Amino acid sequence: MDWHGPAERLADQVTDPDSRWLSKVARVPRHELVPRWWETDGAGWVLRDGASDPGVWMRAAYSDRSLITRVGTLHADHARIGERADGLPTSSATMPGLVVRMLRHGRLGDGLSVLDLGTGSGCLTAYAAGRVGDQNVTSLDVDAYLTEAAGRRLARLGLHPEFVTADATEHVPGAYERIVSTVGLPAGPGLRPVLGALVPGGRIAMTLGRTCLVVTGWKHASGDVVGRVERDMAGFMLTRSGDDYPPGLVDLFSLALTADGDETGVGRYPVVDVANAWEIRSMLEVTTPGVELAYEERDRTRTAYLVHPDGSWARASAEWADPPEVHQSGPQRLWTAVERIRNRLMIEGALPLLGAQVRITPDGVCHFTRGGWTASLGGSPTPS
Repeated sequence: MDWHGPAERLADQVTDPDSRWLSKVARVPRHELVPRWWETDGAGWVLRDGASDPGVWMRAAYSDRSLITRVGTLHADHARIGERADGLPTSSATMPGLVVRMLRHGRLGDGLSVLDLGTGSGCLTAYAAGRVGDQNVTSLDVDAYLTEAAGRRLARLGLHPEFVTADATEHVPGAYERIVSTVGLPAGPGLRPVLGALVPGGRIAMTLGRTCLVVTGWKHASGDVVGRVERDMAGFMLTRSGDDYPPGLVDLFSLALTADGDETGVGRYPVVDVANAWEIRSMLEVTTPGVELAYEERDRTRTAYLVHPDGSWARASAEWADPPEVHQSGPQRLWTAVERIRNRLMIEGALPLLGAQVRITPDGVCHFTRGGWTASLGGSPTPS
């Protein structure tokens, strides 16, 4: 297949005419890195096999979109034609435009050692190898098949970076001058190995788990990483330590579906899909860490569910934009926390996260400041 034209058009779409990344995107045959992927049809995940429909393959591979390559424990490469998958996405080929943005935030330079955290399909690894040389690039993933497949496919393109299979929340071998992460990293102890692998003077570009915050910073001799929350946002999958994500809070979600709350009332604002209201979701994680979310629309009724490992749950439901009926129980009032954030957004016109200064201490705790606002994530947060 002639992939050069589509790759060049993709490069024109996701980079600027004078960008050093333009030629790197244009020279990578993305379709060879994603021969199969999953798509949802509303009832589950359906396998797409590129070789069976080359036209669809080329359009998918050279569009600026993410392609889900693994659902639950089943990689698309291992599925049978016609097979469906159930569960949460656990790996993907990230949309090229976002890959380029993260690489820009990482400020790669000639001869600098680079760690690509979250191998996925290997696309970021390929772009980085084209920019700084494959001998300077290491790609790490918890999934042995992902690192093996990406290594094999990049080798066919003449690229031979190093691939490492490891749980980044437990151990990151090596030392690097640049780290670019396309998985959501946990603040706190799970971030320590990544910070430890960054050399003094090095730079990291990452997102924090359950947020859409792009955090960048330089490592000081003290071990602190000092930087900021970029005025940019990205949604990445959480890091995982096993073959799949641990079970969600199924029992609490079941309770939240129909139970009467210890506290009931009428909400101030219309129901919002918190997971897709990125600033609100990010602020919720900073102020009330660990909340899991669900959302549904039936006819004109919109319902949001929030649950927390401490046993707290909330349900807010209303017809379209009407004030919602709210049920809440447990130690925390989760919908009240969301409304507090939305109230601040209405009063001030913006939330303080984007553009905030960040100091990440070696224990993995992220300390945010902007004006008179401060908050911490990963330790015992006491936002003010």
